[in-house]
Amino acid sequence: MLGKGTKAYSIFTGACPKCHGDHMYVNKNPYALTETMKMHETCGNCGFRYKVEPNFFFGAMFVSYAVSVFVGIMIFLLCYFGFKMNLLHIFIAIFAGLIVLMPPITRISRNIYINIFVSYDKEAGKKNIPA
Repeated sequence: MLGKGTKAYSIFTGACPKCHGDHMYVNKNPYALTETMKMHETCGNCGFRYKVEPNFFFGAMFVSYAVSVFVGIMIFLLCYFGFKMNLLHIFIAIFAGLIVLMPPITRISRNIYINIFVSYDKEAGKKNIPA
């Protein structure tokens, strides 16, 4: 399920969506807040340009909204059914959870968005990168 060559592998690891051979982000840790959004210009393995066009990742905002709603619902269900919390405490838990998870949600949203448009090519890493 999470093997190389699957979209899930690229989404959850931040690997290049084209060859899965290099990491898209300068720093793999999403909690390095000054570098959360810093991406390499191109893949070091296959040469794929991550910024397909100017402002390409603005579309990831819509994905981020959907991912945040999903996370909020999961926190609600865990707090309501698992811990039997009241609604005020659940609201606080959802708010705190989304704040704490904002950097990984942002990265996963970008990864999902680029993987919508780019497919894995097992031959991509084997091609010569033009100089």
